[in-house]
Amino acid sequence: MPNLDMLLLKGPPHDNLEAGLDELRYTILTEGVPANNEGMSELRMYIWLILLNAPPVKTDVYLDLVHQGASPAHVKIQNDAFRTFQGDPLFRRRVTQNSITRVLNAVAWRLNDAHEARVNGWQSPPTLSEFGGSPDTALLSRHSLGTGTSVRTDASTTNDAEQIGYVQGMNVLCGPFLYAARSEVEAFTAFERLITHECPGYVRGSMEGVHKGLALVDRVLDVVDPKLYSHLMSHGLEAKIYAFASVLTMCACTPPLPEVLQLWDFLFAYGPHLNILCIVAQLILMRDQILNSPSPNHVLGNRTGFTSLNAKMVIQVAMSFAAKIPEDMYEEIINHAK
Repeated sequence: MPNLDMLLLKGPPHDNLEAGLDELRYTILTEGVPANNEGMSELRMYIWLILLNAPPVKTDVYLDLVHQGASPAHVKIQNDAFRTFQGDPLFRRRVTQNSITRVLNAVAWRLNDAHEARVNGWQSPPTLSEFGGSPDTALLSRHSLGTGTSVRTDASTTNDAEQIGYVQGMNVLCGPFLYAARSEVEAFTAFERLITHECPGYVRGSMEGVHKGLALVDRVLDVVDPKLYSHLMSHGLEAKIYAFASVLTMCACTPPLPEVLQLWDFLFAYGPHLNILCIVAQLILMRDQILNSPSPNHVLGNRTGFTSLNAKMVIQVAMSFAAKIPEDMYEEIINHAK
């Protein structure tokens, strides 16, 4: 198995894109993306762009959006931007508030007038959208993980882009892209692709996808750990009480940031919908603490989300129970954010 450097340098074996993507995903799963202790990596952003199937965007196109100035959502963006990873010195040292504001306004303009953006040449034809593939593990391939086009909603052929707009929390979902990227245009490209193709239901006005995801957290927990589920329900702790931010931001709200980046490596490789399983995995990792606490709402952060993330452990636990989920429920998980 070649390392990621060689895989990206040489490209897919025998020009077989599907096999190359399978190999890339499996290498991420088994070896991880090389990074320093601050989560910085020479390869991560390029890997994310590949896995998200994000066509390149010319810098001039991004700059044109920025030069439009304040978007209709600018006041909301300003209110949210300064709070983005406010207590994280790593993020604050690398990403400025102005940078967050520019990218979010550019995305808001893009979503506000998708038709005009297409006319001006923003959107390029997809290049890898026909290739999904399954990972080289029986557990993950059982469900195909939704990496193929059969479960994706293509915003370029629907009204999704017109319906999506800025919602509170998008700043946190955008933050890791800005942290990992070498430029704002890279962050913009990946972030816009994520919210229009992978989770448009999270950022529509009704945030219907988030609410579906929260209901699925409860249902998955009931399947894989009925005792823990019953204990939380007896205290009135539905997922909507403690997991809203975790669903909306794909766990980016839970520190530390380098662990978030590792979790996102996995989610982008095998499908962002797997965040639902990763949230349940966090509950299972806290199982004894929750069951032994007279006030489990305090253990879960009381509406503020989980307190600490260990990406490797979360991924291992999520994979350990994935096979227990009924096929029809798994299909709902795959499609809940569309």
